[in-house]
Amino acid sequence: MGQELDHDTQLMVQVSKGDLRAFEELVEKHKASVINAVYKMINDLIEAEDIAQNVFIQIYKAAPRYQPSAKFTTWMFTIVRNLSLNEIRRRSIHKLDSLEGSQLPDDSERAEPQFADPKTKNSIQVAEQNELERAIDEAMASLPENQRTALVLRRYEDMPYEEIAKIINCSVPATKSIIFRARETMKEKLRGFLEP
Repeated sequence: MGQELDHDTQLMVQVSKGDLRAFEELVEKHKASVINAVYKMINDLIEAEDIAQNVFIQIYKAAPRYQPSAKFTTWMFTIVRNLSLNEIRRRSIHKLDSLEGSQLPDDSERAEPQFADPKTKNSIQVAEQNELERAIDEAMASLPENQRTALVLRRYEDMPYEEIAKIINCSVPATKSIIFRARETMKEKLRGFLEP
């Protein structure tokens, strides 16, 4: 690259030379954003933590072959996207197998009812907030893979369109269009919450 490398890319170059402290610094710096991005894509915090760990394992394993051709975060979020999509596909296959194999009620039917803490002053507001968050998660999960990934990276990671385009392998105009369609779909699905 003709330009100076950003700090994360410099750290990754050090990791490629065996520097464990540089790797630890990258993990500490990006762990929360990776978990958050995965969670927004798959809507399961425990699995998101496991996938985030796998993201960093993949980064470490790939370190000797690392070439700083793009920003480190672009490369990292490409791994995040790929592992998240693998999990989504695995779940859809597992769900189909489960439907064919048994007629047990799903987790939502077996779950114990959740009650607001009576000590909380705004228990109705808490319940409404929980309902809104659940609706957002469901709406996000219903988006096509590219839309979900692009929207998560733009909205929650504040990533520039150019980086998102590289991650989802589209042109910048196509990426902007994908994000626009994702936002429009989200607005439509959340219309009941958005209207006064």
